[in-house]
Amino acid sequence: MLSDIEYGDTKPAIKVLVNNDFVKEIRIAFKKGQEMREHQTKHPIVVSVVDGSIDFGVSGTVQQLTRGMLIALEGGVPHSLVARADSIVRLSLSKADTIERIQRV
Repeated sequence: MLSDIEYGDTKPAIKVLVNNDFVKEIRIAFKKGQEMREHQTKHPIVVSVVDGSIDFGVSGTVQQLTRGMLIALEGGVPHSLVARADSIVRLSLSKADTIERIQRV
C-alpha cells in the first residue's frame, strides 16, 4: 500500500492493487489540494485513509478523515474527497463495480 507511490500532476493517481474473484482494492494517491468531485456508485464502498488527511463530503456534510480512519457507504450516496495533505486512500469496491468508473471520477 505504501510502496512505489506515484502522484498525478493534476488529479489523484489511481492504482489497482487487487482484483480477484472476491474483491477489488484500489490505492488513490492525492497531492495536497487534489480532489474527487461529488459522485456516487450503485454499489457499497469502504474508504480507508492509510496516510494523510482528507475532507470527506457526504450529502453536503464534510468530515475530516485522518490516518487509520475509515468510512463505509451504501450505494447511491453522493460523496466527495479533497486532500488536506498528501494522502494515500484505500478504496474497497464491490466486485460488481468497475475500475473504469473510478478512473472517470
